[in-house]
Amino acid sequence: MPDTLNDLAQQLDHFAKERDWHSFHSPKNLASALVVEAGELLEHFQWLTEEQSRMLAPEKREAVSAEVADVLLYLVQLTSALGIDPVAAAQAKLLVNAQRYPIEKSRGTSKKYDQL
Repeated sequence: MPDTLNDLAQQLDHFAKERDWHSFHSPKNLASALVVEAGELLEHFQWLTEEQSRMLAPEKREAVSAEVADVLLYLVQLTSALGIDPVAAAQAKLLVNAQRYPIEKSRGTSKKYDQL
């Protein structure tokens, strides 16, 4: 079982190689598949209230979990195809967001950084 994103990327690479799928895994195709899977994830929440979305029934939570997995798998494949370290990219983005959303201006508001 993979313990890190790197382990997961290696497992996905092996999975694709065994099936000779790498020719289909261009960044464009992986990004497209990622968006499709994100849409399928969102579909589970369509028409739910805020409260309902926080209290999913076990079978709904399981279906959502499967879609989250699909999104993560395509994201990891995309980052591998582009040579991007997703953890480093996320850490860099957190630093940018910390500057864009200083605590004293952004606490308790959903305004975008250019509206603070």
